[in-house]
Amino acid sequence: MKPMFDHFLFGGDWNPEQWPEDTWEHDLDMLEDAHINEVTINVFSWALLQPAEDRYDFSMLDKIVALLVKHDFNIVMATGTAALPGWMVRLHPETIRTEQNGTRHVFGGRHNFCPTSPYFRKASRALAAHVAERYAGTSGLVDWHVCNEYGGGGGLCYCDHCAEAFRTWLKNKYGTVEALNKAWCANFWSHTIYDWGDVVPPVSYGDGISDAKCVVSGLQMDYRRFQNQAQLACCTNERDAIRAYDAATPITTNLMGTFKDLDYFEWAKEMDVVSWDNYPGMDTPPSFTAMCHDLMRGIGGNKPFMLMEQTPNQQNWFPFCKVKRPGEVRKLSWQAVSHGADAVQFFQMKQSIGGCERFHGAVIAHDGTEQSRVFKETAALGGELDRIGKRIMGSEIRAKVAIMFDWQSYWSLEGCVGPTAGFSYPNEVHRFYRAFWRRNVPVDIIESTTPLDKLKQYDLVVAPALITVLPGVAETLESYVSEGGSFITGYMAGIHDEHDLVVPGGYPGKLRDLMGVWVEEIDALAPDETIEVHGDAVDAKGEIVASIIHREGARRLAAYGGGEFYAGHSALTVNTYGKGKAYFVGTPLDETGMSAFMAPIIKELGLKPLDTPEDVSLSVRYGDDGVRYAFLINNSESDKRLCLDELNGGVELLTGHVVDGPVELKPYGVNVIELG
Repeated sequence: MKPMFDHFLFGGDWNPEQWPEDTWEHDLDMLEDAHINEVTINVFSWALLQPAEDRYDFSMLDKIVALLVKHDFNIVMATGTAALPGWMVRLHPETIRTEQNGTRHVFGGRHNFCPTSPYFRKASRALAAHVAERYAGTSGLVDWHVCNEYGGGGGLCYCDHCAEAFRTWLKNKYGTVEALNKAWCANFWSHTIYDWGDVVPPVSYGDGISDAKCVVSGLQMDYRRFQNQAQLACCTNERDAIRAYDAATPITTNLMGTFKDLDYFEWAKEMDVVSWDNYPGMDTPPSFTAMCHDLMRGIGGNKPFMLMEQTPNQQNWFPFCKVKRPGEVRKLSWQAVSHGADAVQFFQMKQSIGGCERFHGAVIAHDGTEQSRVFKETAALGGELDRIGKRIMGSEIRAKVAIMFDWQSYWSLEGCVGPTAGFSYPNEVHRFYRAFWRRNVPVDIIESTTPLDKLKQYDLVVAPALITVLPGVAETLESYVSEGGSFITGYMAGIHDEHDLVVPGGYPGKLRDLMGVWVEEIDALAPDETIEVHGDAVDAKGEIVASIIHREGARRLAAYGGGEFYAGHSALTVNTYGKGKAYFVGTPLDETGMSAFMAPIIKELGLKPLDTPEDVSLSVRYGDDGVRYAFLINNSESDKRLCLDELNGGVELLTGHVVDGPVELKPYGVNVIELG
């Protein structure tokens, strides 16, 4: 496919406003030495651009832009609206966010605006318009960056204006209070609504039990939907202001992987290119990071995406800010490329001397020289991307496995009051994803409402913890399987409808016929408790919950062991449905068990797994010209050696060597192999 940009972008956030003007040119000289060709500017500049309600001042930004043009840099121009200026909060306190406990914020922090505030919408649109009018057509401008990390460090707003806007939103959705009462099962605890004015957001001093749970679960779900749409409206508001002055340059806003509060499938539909910020923790497995890349690629329709932010060294918000090991940032960057990134960017170009991010890593560290390990590693990576990045751009991932990531189920599962507090929805998706990643089987991540014609592109569809089944989804899955597809779901699936109401008639609700099972009970396991699972191909342990399954046509693949009263009941089943098969996983399996369960399915479907040593991953991107790019990545600090016949004859692009026999990978080593 046609790349979004003319060449591979390598750069990231530069904040020259934090430094004397006489340092700027030296910074750019250093960045050029590191092969940096792009910077993102103006992310947090509202107070500088608009020092008063009736006055704008672009003098500093004009100088920054002029200098970047002089140095022939690519520019990602932000709208500057990510943090409110002090005067706005003082004059218009309603623009700032209110916590679930009713506390209204004061000036400070970031991502602190109320998403329904009319004044914020007006002022942010005006600033975006001024920025776009002034800099549209600037030489090197490659992308517009709206606001920054919507919802990050903030949360939902529970102010009076949001409450009133929520009531209007509910009126538009349900029409009558009678329909609302039915959708929410509002007769519970005398919650019947007779007047729209009686609706209260899920505040902690009302129906809110925590930031995720609520007395009336439908209220919690609808409030999340409302807030998601309100935040998105703020984004499209600024986007549309830009479009009035620039009809062509791509527009994005940086997303945050599995961030809970925003349904990124909805957001991606409003973006020209998906961009996201990758900040794995010290204990984040590489498979989880790979899953996040695939998610970001998936929400964008499996098009290449931008890695908008990562750190070139330590991340300052952890309790313990461990520096990246030698080669680790290079590995993380190439991992992003291997999963579809056409840009590699950092936060940030130069390390701050003040503020809470002063110990966050940067290309230019506090020493201000090119002698640091991090600078040298960045420069080496930039040289690699400069040499071969462009030839990879636009190439795609081709997968025959799809995993559903469903924000409605995310909110519902973690919002349940029972059966357990042990669920993390992203972790349950990762539990299934990891089994494919370990075998180097490519995966697309799709939304649960994906239509049948697109589902049929896949041999296998997996829906982890799909507790919320939206209208039409069950019917689509039935058609997919009956026509020959294979489908996997399991514990907690099918329990709720779109209103977060339990589907009567037994679990898994509308998926019951497809799966050929009835789940009578769901046993919650203590945090340190596991349950045995035994079958011909599986000898494993389950955790968190155990579904007590009755088979209704399905065939048993494994049963529970141990001393529980349901020992001997089915734990894993498969149901033949039409020409296809539907697999039900009754309990979250440990890594060994999930791998064993998946192995025969992968083999039967001919998904062509590739065997690599532990901690070594292999991903492939396909060019329109038939060329394949195989990315071998060592995710460990140990030397690795492998031999794959499929790679023989390929050219390792970073060295120019032809692969002929074993491949040696140093700690965090990367090979990019071009195959015909």
